[in-house]
Amino acid sequence: MAELKGKVVLITGATRGLGAAIAKRYAQEGANLVVLARDMAELEVLDDSLASYDINVTLVPYDLKDYARLEDLARAIGDRYGRLDILVGNAAILGRLGPIQQLQSSAWQDVMDINLTANWHLLKFFDPLLRKSSAGRAIFITSEVAHNILPYWSAYSVSKAALENMVMLYAHENLNSSLKVNLVDPGSIRTSMHAEACPGINPLSIPSPEDFTDVFVYLGSKKCKTTGKIFKAQEF
Repeated sequence: MAELKGKVVLITGATRGLGAAIAKRYAQEGANLVVLARDMAELEVLDDSLASYDINVTLVPYDLKDYARLEDLARAIGDRYGRLDILVGNAAILGRLGPIQQLQSSAWQDVMDINLTANWHLLKFFDPLLRKSSAGRAIFITSEVAHNILPYWSAYSVSKAALENMVMLYAHENLNSSLKVNLVDPGSIRTSMHAEACPGINPLSIPSPEDFTDVFVYLGSKKCKTTGKIFKAQEF
């Protein structure tokens, strides 16, 4: 039986790496998808890969720094479905690695805009729709660099630490609701971001993100009774 049949899911950064793996797994589980990414051509490739599933797929070409459009998107999803069951805040950028004081202000701001502020806007605009679901679920992606001090990981490390704090606040502010809010640390997986961060590592020695999607099915389902926790995908 499809675990997420009929669920309405929004995924950011859905065309590559972990985001694409989550989208495909959720499609297999019967969820209706609203997928966001900057490149329409890549969204169309993803759409083609999902064509065999009996689900609705909505493609949204979108720059996450265009915050005002998120409110419009929330309104459109509300008009069509009346709710949002699962929100997956996956999109992130690495930014430049190196001594933190040497980072350009614009590069710092880009990382914060995408990795932190865009996710705050997701919570702001989609919280009402998550509350209209009988089992609203919000899932965000973190990293070990959020809580382990790894020199030279710069703005990315800071952004993920701030994201964790924000998501935990949201989770604990909603303990008395049916909403469940959690984070996933995927670990080292074969993505373009990992290749950018660690160019000396053979990507074929790194596991594929498709191998670690079970945790996202669980966290998106009614079986999940946990909130305010960081799940390690490779230990799930």
